[in-house]
Amino acid sequence: MTTLTDSHCHLDFPDFDGERDAIVARAAAAGVTRMVTICTRLAQADRVRAIAEAHEPVFWAAGAHPLHLAEEPVPTREALLALTDHPKFVGIGETGLDYHYTAETRALQIESLRLHIGVARETGLPLIIHARAADDDMAAILEDEHARGAFSCVMHCFSSGADLARRALDLGFYLSMSGIAAFPRSTELREIFAAAPLDRILVETDSPYLAPPPHRGKRNEPAYTAHTARVGAETFGLSFDEFAAATEANFDRLFTRAARGRAAA
Repeated sequence: MTTLTDSHCHLDFPDFDGERDAIVARAAAAGVTRMVTICTRLAQADRVRAIAEAHEPVFWAAGAHPLHLAEEPVPTREALLALTDHPKFVGIGETGLDYHYTAETRALQIESLRLHIGVARETGLPLIIHARAADDDMAAILEDEHARGAFSCVMHCFSSGADLARRALDLGFYLSMSGIAAFPRSTELREIFAAAPLDRILVETDSPYLAPPPHRGKRNEPAYTAHTARVGAETFGLSFDEFAAATEANFDRLFTRAARGRAAA
């Protein structure tokens, strides 16, 4: 069976309570043999870690989501570093900038983003970026920080403009396709992906959000990665198997700890 990885989901969210075993099983039946579940509040790290420990295909990452910084303090370097020793911990974030709803916390968001970048650089783990309505600041900060010292990064659920895509790719970063790329009206976004190198593309659900057709408007789940991957294959003019194989290789190259975990298993 062709295999895929859902590089970004939120299995700790209450939308999945009481169903996680079934959700992981449905993902496997759809060929989605790995998932990275993302912790967006460090206070919930224990819960997210426990999900990864309970399910062999599930890895985890943690960070402070920019939308929560009005309610919670910017995390410390030490608090983030304390999570990274876990063998199934594979990335730093999600972190980033979101001015759509919370532009008033811009200064805190930038402080938090730079702190997460520092931890990613220090640990060698990939940074997981959320960017919304903040393209100029995001590109400038990523370029400035990368000039201070290299780090790896994925622009998760990429739906920003072509300029941010180009500047992120120029830094060697990855773009991740979510269900948004599969929406019928997302022609411009698919064109941005089509112009990117194939070896810099990942796929994800961001579930429980952003379900791709034919499930749009319903709760998303990791099994639906396959629907987005089919649109990705069409976007790049590849067969489904070819596109899936490329994204698997890309994931292994970026999320090296998850790749080692699979090899050890």
